[in-house]
Amino acid sequence: MPRFSIIVPVHKVQGYLRECLDSVLSQSFPDTELIAVDDASPDNSGRILDEYAARDTRVTVVHHERNLGVGATRNTGAERATGDYILFLDGDDTLAPGSLDAVAERLKLDEDPDILYFDHVRTYWWDSAEKSLFGELLASAGTDVFRITDRPEFLKLFAMTSNRVYRREFYQGHGFAFSDGIYEDALISYMTMLTAERISCLNRVVLEYRQRRAGASTRSPGRNHFVIFDQYARLFAFLDGKEHLDGLRPQLFERTVTHFLFCLRNPERIPPQLRREFFRLGLKWYRQHVPAGFVPSAEVRSFARGGYARLRLAERATDTLRDLARRRRKARRTITQRFKAALYRFHLRRPLDPHLAVYAAYWDRGVLCNPAAIFRKQQELAPHIRAVWVVRKSDADRVPAGIDHVVPGTRRYWRSLARATYLVNNVNFANTVVKRPGSVHVQTHHGTPLKKMGIDQQRYPASANGMSFRRLLDRVDRWDLSLSSNPHSTEVWERVYPSSFRQLESGYPRNDVYVTAGAAEVEAARAAFGIPAGRMAILYAPTMRDYQKGYVPRLDFARVCRELGPDFVLLARTHYFHAGDEALSELHDRGLVIDVSRHPSVEELCLAADALVTDYSSIMFDYANLDRPIVIHADDWPAYRASRGVYFDLLSGRPGDTPGPVSTSDEEFVRVFRDGDWNGPRSKELRAAFRERFCAFDDGRAAERVVRHVFLGGDQPLLPYVPLAERTPAPAPSELTAGQPLVPSPGSAG
Repeated sequence: MPRFSIIVPVHKVQGYLRECLDSVLSQSFPDTELIAVDDASPDNSGRILDEYAARDTRVTVVHHERNLGVGATRNTGAERATGDYILFLDGDDTLAPGSLDAVAERLKLDEDPDILYFDHVRTYWWDSAEKSLFGELLASAGTDVFRITDRPEFLKLFAMTSNRVYRREFYQGHGFAFSDGIYEDALISYMTMLTAERISCLNRVVLEYRQRRAGASTRSPGRNHFVIFDQYARLFAFLDGKEHLDGLRPQLFERTVTHFLFCLRNPERIPPQLRREFFRLGLKWYRQHVPAGFVPSAEVRSFARGGYARLRLAERATDTLRDLARRRRKARRTITQRFKAALYRFHLRRPLDPHLAVYAAYWDRGVLCNPAAIFRKQQELAPHIRAVWVVRKSDADRVPAGIDHVVPGTRRYWRSLARATYLVNNVNFANTVVKRPGSVHVQTHHGTPLKKMGIDQQRYPASANGMSFRRLLDRVDRWDLSLSSNPHSTEVWERVYPSSFRQLESGYPRNDVYVTAGAAEVEAARAAFGIPAGRMAILYAPTMRDYQKGYVPRLDFARVCRELGPDFVLLARTHYFHAGDEALSELHDRGLVIDVSRHPSVEELCLAADALVTDYSSIMFDYANLDRPIVIHADDWPAYRASRGVYFDLLSGRPGDTPGPVSTSDEEFVRVFRDGDWNGPRSKELRAAFRERFCAFDDGRAAERVVRHVFLGGDQPLLPYVPLAERTPAPAPSELTAGQPLVPSPGSAG
C-alpha cells in the first residue's frame, strides 16, 4: 500500500500536464501512486497520460467515455485510491520539489491525523510566484493536533482542494464526494474540516497553484457561477442537526457572503448584465440562512441592506475616472496618429467584408511561409475570397505579379485590416489592430519550438530584452486558431500563449510541398541555384543567437569546403534577421559557397539539398519531412541553452531528440561527412524517430485542412492524416541521376 495516492483530474490541460506529472513522479519520496482521470479531454491530454503510464508503473490512468466534470472526475480517482493519504492535484498545478518528504515526515510526527494542511504559492504566467496569506496562520498551529472547534480561526484557510492531504480511511469512511458544478472545492473543504477529529498543519509550501491567464472554469464569466448558492446551501444543510458546530455558523456565514461579494465584483465571474440578478439571489440566500444573532461586518452589512445601487454608483465613478485618464492619454497622440486612428475607427464601424482576407508573414516581409501556402490553396478552393497581403515598402517590389498588396500605414492598409473577415499571419499583426466580432484570426506560427517561446522566455533575459509580455498576450488574445504540426507544438503553444484560442492540428501548410513535389520540382530547384550535376548539395542554415549581436560564422567555410572536396557544394543561408554578410559574399564570389541568404523560398532550398546542416533552427523539423540526412553542428550548445532555454536536449543522442549526427567543431563536421556518418545506419535510425515525433500532421494536406476549416466552414472533421509510412516524400536528388550517382568519390573529402 503506497503512502500517498495523488489524484489528478484531467481536462484540456495538455500544455501543463507534463509539468504536473513530472512534479509528482520526480519527488524524492517515491512511495506514491498517481491516479490520473481523463475526463474525456478533447485535446492530447489522454495520450500524454497513456504515455506516462506506459513507462512508470506508479501511474494509473482512467478514461471517462464522456465529460462528467471535475467533481465527478476527482470522485473517480478517490474511489480507486489505495494509499494511506489522498492528495488532489489539478492537472495544471505542480508539487514543489521535495515536498512529499516533508509531508510524510510531519504525518509520522503527528501520528496520522485525518487532515494535514500545508502552504501554497500562486504562480503566474509572467514567471512570478506570490506567497499565500496563510503562512503565519499555519505556523501558529505549531505541533498541535486539534479539532476545528478548538481552533476556529483555521476556517480562514483557503477553501481549495489541493492544499491538504486526507487520511484515506477518514475520507472514504465518511463517504465524502464532490458535487457537480464549480465551487465544489469550497463545499468539500469545509465539510471535511468540520468533520475531522484530528487536524494538523505544515508551514511549508507544497502546492504550486497556477493562476492560468485563460481556460480556468472560475475565470469564464456567466450564469454557471450561480451554482455557488446551491453549494453553500448544501454546506449549511450539512450543519443542521450538528449542535456542537453551531458556534461556527456565524463565522462560516460571514465567509460565505464574502465569497458571494468577491464573485459579484469580479467581471471574470459575473458579467455586468448578470450582476443585478446575482445580487438579488445572494440577498435572498442571505435572508434564508442568516444565523440568529449574526453581527455582520461593515462589508456584509452594506450587502444585507440591499446596497446594489450604491455599488453601481461607485463603479460608475471609477469608470468616469478611467475614461478621463484614457482621454488624456489619447490627447497626447500626434496629429498623424489621431488621423490614422480616426480613419481606422471609421472603417471599424463599417460591416465586415465576408469575402476579404488579409495575409502577412514575418513582420510584413512578403508572400512567404505558411500564410503563402494557405493563400495559394485558398485561391484554388475558395476563389470567392479576395486576398490582400500586407508587405512593407522595402519588400513591395518582390511581391509576385498579380498578387494584391498594401503597404503598412496607408489608408488602404487601415481599411483592409478593419473590414477583413479573415486575418492570417505567422507572427502577430500590429498592436493597434482590433479583434472584431465575427472576424477570424489565424496564427500559423513559423516553426516547431526547440527554443523557449512566449511567456517561457521571461526567464531568459537575452531573448526577453525589451519585450512586454503583457502586450504579447494582448496580441495573442486576438487569435481564434493556432496551427500545429505535431503534438509537441500543440502542448507548447497552449502553455506559453495562455489564452482562449483553439488549436488546429492541421500540419504546417508550407511543408505540403515536401510530400507533393515530384522530380521536376527538385530538378528545377537545383537548376535555380546552379548546383552542378553530380555534386552533393549541403544546405547550411543556422539560427540567430540572442546573446550575440549580428552574424557570427559558426563554420570556417573556406576550410570546410577545401576538406570536403569537389563532390560537395555548400549552400549557406544566414538567418533573415541578419543583413548580408560581406565575408560570405566574398566566398560566394570565389565559388567556394553558394550564398542563398536572400532567397525568399526556404522550401525550394530544402528540395534542392541532399542534406541539411543546422544548429537550433526550426528548419530541421520541416526538412525531416523529406526523410533526408540532417546533421547538427552545435559548437555553442551550453551557451545557447543557458541564454535562450530549450524544451529538450537536442544533443542527447536519444531517438526523438536528436535528428542525426552531431558535430561541435570544424574537424568533427568534416569527419561526419568524410566517414559517411551523415547518411549511415545510425543517422537513419535517429531520423526515423525524429520524424515520428515531429512530422505527425505534415502529410501534404495541411493547407487544404486550413482552407476547408477557415474559409469553407469548420463543421466537418479535419481531413484524416496520411500515416507516416504511407507518405512519399519528394525524391532526393540522388534518386534522379541515372548512371551518375550523387555520391562522393573515394578520397574526395580528405
